[in-house]
Amino acid sequence: MIISRTPFRISFFGGGTDYPQWFKDHPGAVLSTTIDKYCYITARYLPPFFEHRSRIIYSKMEHVHNIDEIDHPSVRETLRFLDISRGLEIHHDGDLPARTGLGSSSAFTVGLLNALYALKGVMPTKTRLAEEAIHIEQDMIKESVGCQDQVAAAEGGLNHIEFGGPGHLNVNKVTISRENLITLQNHMMLFFTGISRISSAIAVHQVQNIPRLSRELGTMHAHVAEALARLNAADFKGFGKLLHESWLCKRSLSDRITTPQVDDVYAKALRAGALGGKLLGAGGGGFVLIYAEPDRKPAVRKALEGLLEVPFRFETLGSQIIFYQPYDGVVA
Repeated sequence: MIISRTPFRISFFGGGTDYPQWFKDHPGAVLSTTIDKYCYITARYLPPFFEHRSRIIYSKMEHVHNIDEIDHPSVRETLRFLDISRGLEIHHDGDLPARTGLGSSSAFTVGLLNALYALKGVMPTKTRLAEEAIHIEQDMIKESVGCQDQVAAAEGGLNHIEFGGPGHLNVNKVTISRENLITLQNHMMLFFTGISRISSAIAVHQVQNIPRLSRELGTMHAHVAEALARLNAADFKGFGKLLHESWLCKRSLSDRITTPQVDDVYAKALRAGALGGKLLGAGGGGFVLIYAEPDRKPAVRKALEGLLEVPFRFETLGSQIIFYQPYDGVVA
């Protein structure tokens, strides 16, 4: 039996510039971090005692005889990609709900790849996990997804990720002092709007608009370098104000990104003293990140008292195998 643990992520700046439709002609970059909320994948070869060949358990349970019968697109195409024909049991658990803007779909694919490679006795690099997850999601499943979530889930940590050019992607670890990292972390609050949505539907609309969004996406790309400069200068107030500017730019990319409810939440946070924030992920619902100085957090919390706040910390490890007990499922 194998258990992988793969983190969810918070993207601060540059989202939208990680789509191939953008970075094939323009530079792309994001600034993001992974957090201590995880996707867990348990995988084992299923002994041949059941009517079904494989069992896949997530928000529903599937009993299937072959790969083509699998409804879950990531499970089906990852098994196809790795050419696994033996019967399996795959079980998914998550610390937070899916489709809420934290990169959960890509965390699932990365974690599944990692677990299945472990079953095969292979130790893939983090770069390999990210690149293969991108291939599975974009080329095999044909989803309208970018490239940042797979990289963040595989690598872990606070990263400046660049897209485009000969290397396709380049991961730069953001190196600031531990004290400054804790200070940055202590400015953040995460609230759940209660709305889950399928991000690919919103992303399709955004990708279709890319040809006419050069100015906005160019600005969002520039915000990444500016945010890094503010972190290096320990300008935490400036970081928060830039986050606000970037959210205003992001919400202009598509009329499907925000909702009246999200706008109301964000306005209440600003009135309570927040410096900035954003709706995480492609938009439409999910989690709202609020950036506020620590002494303003109680007022923000009171203003948003109807929403569930989720405490979190940054994490640095990325996708890991946390339990490894190889067993081929054959009874001696």
